[in-house]
Amino acid sequence: MSNNRESRGATMANEREGTPALGRRGMMLILSSPSGAGKTTLTRMLLQTPKLDLKLSISVTTRARRSSEVDGIHYKFIARKDFERLRDAGELLEWAEVHGNFYGSPRGPVEETLAAGGDVLFDIDYQGAQQVREKAPADVVSVFILPPSMKELRARLERRAEDSPEVIARRLDNARNEIRRWAQYDYVLVNDDIQRTFDDLIAIVAAERLRRPRLQSGIETFVALLLAEKTA
Repeated sequence: MSNNRESRGATMANEREGTPALGRRGMMLILSSPSGAGKTTLTRMLLQTPKLDLKLSISVTTRARRSSEVDGIHYKFIARKDFERLRDAGELLEWAEVHGNFYGSPRGPVEETLAAGGDVLFDIDYQGAQQVREKAPADVVSVFILPPSMKELRARLERRAEDSPEVIARRLDNARNEIRRWAQYDYVLVNDDIQRTFDDLIAIVAAERLRRPRLQSGIETFVALLLAEKTA
């Protein structure tokens, strides 16, 4: 593993001059929300913030690649037999079948990043979040994004001008089902202002990176040196 990747294991709070870097295990940051609540925008904002250094989990899928998609960027497109092999071997953190196609999050690349101290961002629904949490509960930090009101959620879906009234009605019905899962998450944010919600997400990332169970190397030595230090 490169030195650059290893250096990402240092927590934000320990990058000050004169303070030893404390290695840590990375985390899986899961964002979920009903359609229209702002999850996609917030995901993009997080990934476009260099200081956060978050890596997006790239899903594998058996569906055909669209002309606008790039293999390995939007999805990794694989054959059905390869997907089934990954699934049956337990190499997927979560998976689902949608309209006859399979989608899933590979375990290997995520585990490699976590072990090196990097953090991985997941943009998945409550069902996927539950599967990931069951497989790696100590590594998961989950955030559910709520709309300020159902009226505003409808307005956002209508402003997108992408769906028919029938599809919007179905999305709103699905949204109510998803919103009922809010208590399964570590954090719940009401997205009434995108910048304020983004700032809250940054605060969550910073706090979770400082959690004691994530610290792996250097902390015991640092504490021992503190206790042995002469004060006079």
